[in-house]
Amino acid sequence: MKAAVLHKFGETPRYEDFADPSPGKDEVLIHVKAVAFENVDQMIARGEHFASRQFLSELPAVVGLRGVGERPDGKLVGFSGARSPYGALAEKAVVPKESTVLIPDGVSAEEAVALPPAALTSLFPLKWGVKMKPGETVLINGATGIAGKLAVQIAKLLGAGRVIGTGRNEESLQRIKELGADTVLNLKQSEDSLFASFQKEVDEGIDIILDFLWGYPTEILIKSIVPKEISLSGHRTHLIQIGEKAGSDLKLPASALRTSGLEISGGAAGITPAFIQEGTNLIWKWLKEDKLHMDMERVLLQDIENVWNRSDFQGKRIVINP
Repeated sequence: MKAAVLHKFGETPRYEDFADPSPGKDEVLIHVKAVAFENVDQMIARGEHFASRQFLSELPAVVGLRGVGERPDGKLVGFSGARSPYGALAEKAVVPKESTVLIPDGVSAEEAVALPPAALTSLFPLKWGVKMKPGETVLINGATGIAGKLAVQIAKLLGAGRVIGTGRNEESLQRIKELGADTVLNLKQSEDSLFASFQKEVDEGIDIILDFLWGYPTEILIKSIVPKEISLSGHRTHLIQIGEKAGSDLKLPASALRTSGLEISGGAAGITPAFIQEGTNLIWKWLKEDKLHMDMERVLLQDIENVWNRSDFQGKRIVINP
């Protein structure tokens, strides 16, 4: 079979022949149809992930943690847990039978592999974490990325009254307006201008912040939430920390918490398998109803060496088709 094969940590996987996998007891052979191009797969291949040598215990090996493919009976399933040295970025994979999830009819392999993981990052904290109420205002800090674009749509589908999105790319900011954002803020402003832009939105009222950035932009955002005088309104602003695209650290002054009503929590706090299943079912429903959209670019497996080190995706999910 053809596969993306890694020969040495730190190298680019090569498109080449690799021995076909043979299923053992309690395993199933999968004919791979789609694999999402993931940062974690790149980290593992570089040897930078804490479990790189656990996932790739012997080299050469096929890279890729998860994908979507067909079982021998023709049913489309999501899969993970391929036995080393086999991975998802190949024409075939073998995985434990319990590591497959049936994909509903009407959902394509590309949608199935790309949407649920990214969509759950905002669906879970909004619906089950802070339990967003209809009519509330949601600010999505870093809305022009893959998960951020989905967050804009999901906030609206859950009944948000107003959605504010931030980003640095003007074309992508216009795209999130098409997807439902009521207001967009370009982060490529001077510090004073950005602070004033955030403060204007804070004055109008922000109930929930989904933060995909952290670092400098979130510092300025938090600074804008600190009131000029003590307020007895009792208003709470929930900041949900999800990503760190702008940095893993920030300065958090005591005043940001003392009188602002700001509450900070993690995006996956309290998540359970039951919530994941319920959330995934809701994502399938929205997909079938054509209410949820992801910008995707399809790439053939034979082009893996060209796409591996690209950085010009601009909020598109890259999906590899063997």
